[in-house]
Amino acid sequence: MKNPRSGLTLIEILIAVSLLSLLTVGVLWSMRIGFNTLGKTDDFLIHNRRVANSRKIIENELTGSLVVQAALHPEPGQTQYVPFVQAEPQIMRFVTDYSLEDAWRGTLQLTTMRVIPGDQGKGVRLVMEEMPYTGQEQTGALVTGRETNPDTGISRLRFTSASITGRAFILADQLAACSFSYLERLTVPPFQIWRNDWVNGSSIPRAVRIDMTPLYPENTRLQVSSVTVALPASKTLGRYYSDVER
Repeated sequence: MKNPRSGLTLIEILIAVSLLSLLTVGVLWSMRIGFNTLGKTDDFLIHNRRVANSRKIIENELTGSLVVQAALHPEPGQTQYVPFVQAEPQIMRFVTDYSLEDAWRGTLQLTTMRVIPGDQGKGVRLVMEEMPYTGQEQTGALVTGRETNPDTGISRLRFTSASITGRAFILADQLAACSFSYLERLTVPPFQIWRNDWVNGSSIPRAVRIDMTPLYPENTRLQVSSVTVALPASKTLGRYYSDVER
């Protein structure tokens, strides 16, 4: 026969429920901490991967650059051919056999890299845009004329302004500063010099350096830094087509 006093008291039930509640809260809190840590780790890895990939894209784009000609028409019926390269402190335009979509397997691309204001006016960002390269007339249409420095006698090309469309790819964002400089070989000491504006319209730079300074430096994350790439001066468009045919 059961003892009429057997069973649980209300206090015992309250204690059991309280202990279960505390255990549940502890488990949920531990899961929240775990998910937050996982999210921060994912953000950390994604940021580092984005910085590394952007650097690799810049290197591939410049390494794949070609020495192409621009067809200029100073007078009706006249045509002049000059090496095409727009190399200024805040913008570069060149032809390359590397593309974002097809990597090294795609067609030639006319690439524009330029520095534009950042989101909400905070800092600057480095963006890039590609379009299929169609020939010397296409590059010639980007040149508005030539001007000669009376002191040095060096001829310089003038270019049309570049507009960035919605197809632009952001290479680096949240930068305090970003600028391009170009290596020129000299025949006298110091035999080479970095220029922030390429003024020689009859040749191309030997190398390009992109200096980038992060707007919010962090010691715990991979930061953008300067990228220096030698330009393949011997890689002409004629050689490209002969290699493809073989």
